[in-house]
Amino acid sequence: MSTRRPFDRGHTDDLMSFLAASPSPYHAVANAAERLQKAGFRQVAETDAWDGTSGGKYVLRGGAIIAWYVPEGAAPHTPFRIVGAHTDSPNLRVKPLPDTGAHGWRQVAVEIYGGPLMNSWLDRDLGLAGRLTLRDGSTHLVNVDRPLLRVPQLAIHLDRSVSTEGLKLDKQRHLQPVWGLGDDVRDGDLIAFLEQECGLAAGSVAGWDLMTHSVEAPAYLGRDRELVAGPRMDNLLSVHAGTAALAAVATGEQAADLPYIPVLAAFDHEENGSQSDTGADGPLLGSVLERSVFARGGSYEDRARAFAGSVCLSSDTGHAVHPNYAERHDPTHHPRAGGGPILKVNVNNRYATDGSGRAVFAAACEKAGVPFQSFVSNNSMPCGTTIGPITAARHGIRTVDIGVAILSMHSARELCAADDPFLLANALTAFLEG
Repeated sequence: MSTRRPFDRGHTDDLMSFLAASPSPYHAVANAAERLQKAGFRQVAETDAWDGTSGGKYVLRGGAIIAWYVPEGAAPHTPFRIVGAHTDSPNLRVKPLPDTGAHGWRQVAVEIYGGPLMNSWLDRDLGLAGRLTLRDGSTHLVNVDRPLLRVPQLAIHLDRSVSTEGLKLDKQRHLQPVWGLGDDVRDGDLIAFLEQECGLAAGSVAGWDLMTHSVEAPAYLGRDRELVAGPRMDNLLSVHAGTAALAAVATGEQAADLPYIPVLAAFDHEENGSQSDTGADGPLLGSVLERSVFARGGSYEDRARAFAGSVCLSSDTGHAVHPNYAERHDPTHHPRAGGGPILKVNVNNRYATDGSGRAVFAAACEKAGVPFQSFVSNNSMPCGTTIGPITAARHGIRTVDIGVAILSMHSARELCAADDPFLLANALTAFLEG
């Protein structure tokens, strides 16, 4: 029997606002935290002693957020229900010595982050966003959300072979954006510009984590507005859905009687292997869950019991069957846009799903009245991976890989069905409720 769905097309409208306001992982977690605060969550510092009180809490560390809700009277061995996701997306990131240029063009030196579809960053108006670290150790978010940079493509007249041999890009030489004219390139110009943009004192910035983003706003697409085009759906779509689901569960009528502790774990650095203090292969999630157990008076035995009964849904975007490249997909598994979330399976454990995990997700979708689809890769194609296997192996927690099927993954602008984001959010809500 289906439960009431808390989310509808309005969720997709809010997703588009979330994408536009989150040009970096640091902005994404700040925006997720703001939404959780409105639902009654409070931030706790890792350096403070934690208490065992009930209610919603969250930890911020760089581009990662871990949030959880403790029901009234939860025992120390109460299991967790975790929605896992990641906040980072492939893009162009600013180098330590950013000021460069040649032949009358002023440029910004960038490094390739993750595995972007590089052609999608050409001839596109780009902004610059991220985090500035000041000399006193504090951080300041920056977002120049207007056309500032551009990676100009070579005119076809100067490379006739592109028509016959395809576009070939050298990551070092061909992707450095321009942002002005002149031969007077001076070290410190870009950071001085950002200090001025943020109203900071000249020379106050000691470090930075900066990245480009397309300034084109997310938009509905198609005759019937049944598609959404936008940046960073991989994987802010899941971060947004997980945040909305956790807030809905924590403020719902059954919040005091939840049989599990619902958790959102949104990590950074998934696109380059997750090995960082804010990545899924780091200690952050395990530390937070253990401290939650111990703060409620639990022992190591309680911690072991809680982890053994826990389940994680690793939610990340996957591949909808591409109408122009259907042969690249498994011939018997064709996830369709608009068909609901996908269950990802790979017997070589690139995804963590097994039969028991499938049953957990199927039950959540049935409760939410949400259809779901199965995804496997073509046997002739290498399969990508997620935080799912990492979470399962690192913490010994049963993990299931799911997500929303999209096109143009790792492009500067991706595409999904307009209804799939809220179908995912409804399934995640039912899962967190138990």
